[in-house]
Amino acid sequence: MRIGELASEAGVGVETLRFYERRGLLEEPPRTGSGYRAYGRRAVRRVRFIRRAKELGFTLREIDELLALSCDEGATCGDVRRRAEAKVADVEERIRRLAAIRDALVDLAANCHGDVPASDCPLLDRLDRAAEVTR
Repeated sequence: MRIGELASEAGVGVETLRFYERRGLLEEPPRTGSGYRAYGRRAVRRVRFIRRAKELGFTLREIDELLALSCDEGATCGDVRRRAEAKVADVEERIRRLAAIRDALVDLAANCHGDVPASDCPLLDRLDRAAEVTR
């Protein structure tokens, strides 16, 4: 199949496929006599794997590692599990940071009464004072 067909079946854009090829996540396929890329069914499955792994928060580097494990005869399911557990810890840390951001925004919004000019807004004032501290 041609690159546009692969993109359509895998649910990604053509430029995404070219990017994956440049990154080594997707093998560059043989070309037809007229120069078109000729992908097989295996490529659809691989791109769907990459897309799903990205949806789960894996980086392209981590996805490359997972793909390498799938081809490594010495790798075990435990190797894959450890990577998944590391990703869970990463996600939990991001959730903690986002919760702290949410709490700070809720606190800031609670101090803004909405009936004063923006130049006197306590929310903007607190943001401005916080910016001074980090300078």
